[in-house]
Amino acid sequence: MKIKRDSSAKRKTELLCGFVLEDSNKVLGLPKVDSKTTSSINQSLKDMNGKLGKLTIIPIPGKKQAQRILLAGLGKKENITNDTIRFVSGKIAQTARELKLKEFSIIVPPTFVNDSVSSISQIVEGAKMSLYKFDKFKAEKVDKSPDMTIIVSKSSKISKAIKIAESVADGAIFTKSIANLPPNECTPTTLANFAKNISKKNKMKCTVISQPELKKKGFGGITAVGKGSKNEPKLITMEHNNGPKNQKPIVLVGKAVTFDTGGISLKPGQSMDEMKFDKCGGCTVLGIMKSVSELKLPINVVGIIPSVENMPGGEAYRPGDIIKLYNGKTAEILNTDAEGRLILADALAYGEKQYSPKAIIDFATLTGACIIALGNNVAAIVSNNEQLTEKITTSSKTTTEEIWELPLTQDYMDMIKSDVADIKNIGIGRAAGTITAAAFLKSAIKDTPWAHLDIAGVAWTQGAATKDKPYNPKGATGFGVRLILDYLQKL
Repeated sequence: MKIKRDSSAKRKTELLCGFVLEDSNKVLGLPKVDSKTTSSINQSLKDMNGKLGKLTIIPIPGKKQAQRILLAGLGKKENITNDTIRFVSGKIAQTARELKLKEFSIIVPPTFVNDSVSSISQIVEGAKMSLYKFDKFKAEKVDKSPDMTIIVSKSSKISKAIKIAESVADGAIFTKSIANLPPNECTPTTLANFAKNISKKNKMKCTVISQPELKKKGFGGITAVGKGSKNEPKLITMEHNNGPKNQKPIVLVGKAVTFDTGGISLKPGQSMDEMKFDKCGGCTVLGIMKSVSELKLPINVVGIIPSVENMPGGEAYRPGDIIKLYNGKTAEILNTDAEGRLILADALAYGEKQYSPKAIIDFATLTGACIIALGNNVAAIVSNNEQLTEKITTSSKTTTEEIWELPLTQDYMDMIKSDVADIKNIGIGRAAGTITAAAFLKSAIKDTPWAHLDIAGVAWTQGAATKDKPYNPKGATGFGVRLILDYLQKL
């Protein structure tokens, strides 16, 4: 999909798309048309009434500039949000593809011009992400995506806004594409190769630590979880150094369990196929790093991805084992299906020690308890720093990737104390499962500002419980990519 800008709403196009507010009698930004077309538009406006997401197509007879006009309902003006524009733009793009068009045009309404950069970002993101479909393993591929022209008044900022939005959307799509890969096609080594290719193309430093070195350097969590599989674990590091040399980096850490059987504490068979999505945190980091490097953001960012396959093999770690983590603490294993916190603890401690970062943000499909608490449309955030939480929350409102803060007091830290080791890898029964998992992560770092995003409920679409959005087709959602890119750009 190619996206360009044009300042004329009278350009030749197969489909000219205009937005309509609820209870409105006009199409925002539409140029004057002949009386016959005007009559058709007026009748359509009465029928659709600008209801959110409702689309109407009007054919234009004769040799006109536009072959068809599409009216897209935005709902009530006071209810319009960034996600409204993203949602409706996605429906427009999908309709253009269904019509097998080569291209279409969207008019940016004059009422949006005061914040045209933001509106254009949402239009681009909504349209581009809505045209993504995972068809890698299908004989019959999805029809080619049509190109899109954005019609907006002249502004030097518009072209830049389009470029940024395209890169952000591409990062999210890249994350989805990898996260959707089946476990036989995506092992820890595969993820490492993706990281190497991105880094080589965008001139980032990439380091991959493999099994022998992981064990030698004391990555006890990653080593323990990964040793039950023939696909050896990896610790992947990517460095985007485009800020001042003395600037402390932002470290992003993503859990990447390429498949999670639960290990010896075997999961139930039902829906176990979805455990290919247990790598979504790591895929999120890959997508962010790809966009950060392509946008050449003038900051320092480090991506760290601990990647394993959790299998119940002959050498698998067991309930009752005591392992030593990278930070020197010992952990009692009570459940091998609580593996994500073990590999993340190693990566968090390593990131803090190696890079002395300004802040650490981690992403993980960590706990089913998060779904019980918040459902499938909101992620949990747990943090040791109010300012960091506030900044991420502000960005979440821009990107409509919703998060909700959960507390982390000393009482929760006490719940992971072990009788035979420093800590244990699950809390007390089922109580506060998301928070006790975060407590385990907090114990891995010292005093660096840190935020943990539990994306277990939002990383992929999970049936009717997931809100239907055209830019999140079935499968991985890429949650967190746009959110953190917004946060990083605001730095």
